[in-house]
Amino acid sequence: MMVPLDPMGPPVVNGGGGGAARANGSGDANASPNNYGIATISTNVSVRRRDDEYRSKIMGTTVRNYAEDDTNGEASTCGRILIFLSWVLVVLTMPFSLLVCFKVVQEYERAVIFRLGRLMQGGAKGPGIFFILPCIDAYARVDLRTRTYDVPPQEVLTKDSVTVSVDAVVYYRVSNATVSIANVENAHHSTRLLAQTTLRNTMGTRHLHEILSERMTISGSMQLSLDEATEAWGIKVERVEIKDVRLPVQLQRAMAAEAEAAREARAKVIAAEGEQKASRALREASEVIGDSPAALQLRYLQTLNTISAEKNSTIVFPLPIDILTYFMKSKEAFQANQ
Repeated sequence: MMVPLDPMGPPVVNGGGGGAARANGSGDANASPNNYGIATISTNVSVRRRDDEYRSKIMGTTVRNYAEDDTNGEASTCGRILIFLSWVLVVLTMPFSLLVCFKVVQEYERAVIFRLGRLMQGGAKGPGIFFILPCIDAYARVDLRTRTYDVPPQEVLTKDSVTVSVDAVVYYRVSNATVSIANVENAHHSTRLLAQTTLRNTMGTRHLHEILSERMTISGSMQLSLDEATEAWGIKVERVEIKDVRLPVQLQRAMAAEAEAAREARAKVIAAEGEQKASRALREASEVIGDSPAALQLRYLQTLNTISAEKNSTIVFPLPIDILTYFMKSKEAFQANQ
């Protein structure tokens, strides 16, 4: 009796008489003969198909493993031979070989070494001196200092269908020298292209007033997005700053006219409120002057003093209104007598 394993379900039992059933203890023995025969035929077909799949998988995996083992074995053997020959060359050309074998990297640099095309264990070397074998070792210097990238102006269509030109500055550095060499062809060029794309995508989801008033928020979101995307390249984005937002000339004129009209409207409102308050003050003053006739004469004198301080050559003589009132009353009495 053969029991092949099914990764998608319980084991299938294949009997010698051609009958088959799933060993699940669900009471299949009570089924009718006809149903049992149909189930046996379909189960045999599925068992043969699974057996063929398992056989092909196992044989393919075994063949691949054998091929990989042979390739790795041959590569390791050739590698040992080449390393031995390289050491012999170093010893024979001593001490001139030391000029080629010893390298120095600065404090802000790291060296990623490849031996026979494979990345050496231990990660990047440096800072300081390190040793390489001639002819079989190759190394790449990686600068860990912060770099500045000035993103060129990008023409962006905002969410409210306004075309603006936006430029920014991105500060980034290499955080993992080994990953920046092994995982991407040119980490700096890739980061710069991604910065331009991220700037356009971020600005395209914002309204114009948000771009003009929320630069710090937009810069922070861009920094997080870039840092997350470049982490697999060994790049750390430290800061993103939006430099300038350029609007079309016609839009600038329209916005200036709108702002000017708004300022004029506010000025008119303020002037009207001032006139209203002045009229109330004049009404109160007139009531006070009406209660005291001498206050009017004092007001005349005060006005004369103000005019004389500004224009000394002008002489102003106040005429009391009471005199005019006397003449008007005399005229009315004369007309009444006639």
